Amino acid sequence: MAKKGILLVNLGTPDSAGTADVRKYLNEFLMDARVIDVNPVLRTFLVKGIIVPFRAPKSAKLYQQIWSDDTGSPLMHYSKLQHQALTERLGDEYQVELAMRYQSPSIEAALQRLKGNLISDIKVIPLFPQYASASTGSVHDKVMELVKGWQTIPHITFINSFHNNEGMIATFAENGAKYQPETYDHILFSFHGLPQRQIIKCDHTGTYCLKVDGCCNTLNDTNKLCYSAQSHDTARLIAEKLNIPKEKYTVCFQSRLGNDPWVQPYTSATIAKLANEGKKRLLVFCPAFVADCLETVYEVTEEYGAEFKALGGEHVQLVESLNDSPTWIDALEEMARG
Repeated sequence: MAKKGILLVNLGTPDSAGTADVRKYLNEFLMDARVIDVNPVLRTFLVKGIIVPFRAPKSAKLYQQIWSDDTGSPLMHYSKLQHQALTERLGDEYQVELAMRYQSPSIEAALQRLKGNLISDIKVIPLFPQYASASTGSVHDKVMELVKGWQTIPHITFINSFHNNEGMIATFAENGAKYQPETYDHILFSFHGLPQRQIIKCDHTGTYCLKVDGCCNTLNDTNKLCYSAQSHDTARLIAEKLNIPKEKYTVCFQSRLGNDPWVQPYTSATIAKLANEGKKRLLVFCPAFVADCLETVYEVTEEYGAEFKALGGEHVQLVESLNDSPTWIDALEEMARG
């Protein structure tokens, strides 16, 4: 019986925490037309002339704070554990490959291994719970770009999003329950940010996104593919699982780049607001990430933690990501077999 292929794809990570490797990673990442969706000439000027030269040395210092000599970046470490666990779960009927959208291991190399083993049925699972053109869409785009030149194109299916996947929700709830959410003053569901222009592009009606009050608060037929609306829905489901009342949590967005407006409210502004209200202890979920990474381990714990304390707060507690939780591997297995 022919094997089935599974391609797991995460965002990516530099090959090392050195400035040269971080520069190489940022160049590939930010030159993606789905990430910085502006005129190609302007994108090249911004990325190669301004952003990367200034950001690479700073980002390298941050990566050095979380880098392990044995396992590298947390994202790579946990991605490898997820790959290994899923391979063991699926057994000999499947060939499971791990790739990164940017840097290594590459999508091209993973697809070539599947092709070389005569895999004719491939399921691509971008490891981003909520759909965004700059993440999931970019993975789909890259895979199609690579296989279009093959003489025999296999049967390929794509996971579009899994923002409401029961196993994913259950894993975040299990991880959060360990910290007793009821003992915190407020709960944050902090998602990776996106420019508003990218969110608006997902509104194919042209009449809903940022034109209707609370347009992202409830998932419906109009906004069902909207990253922000899916993020709100993920937060709602985790909160319901943990019996967190709506007035005790806030959905917010982190990791802005540039001066254009991004999806709001911003995590940093939300933290400042809560500190001004006298809140002392915050519990933070980051449900846009299936593996802990720079944006969770450092940005939330260190940067936001320091900002909160400087404003009078006492503690910011990060809820770990899905990582190699058996419940999450159950969910991955279900997606792979489904």
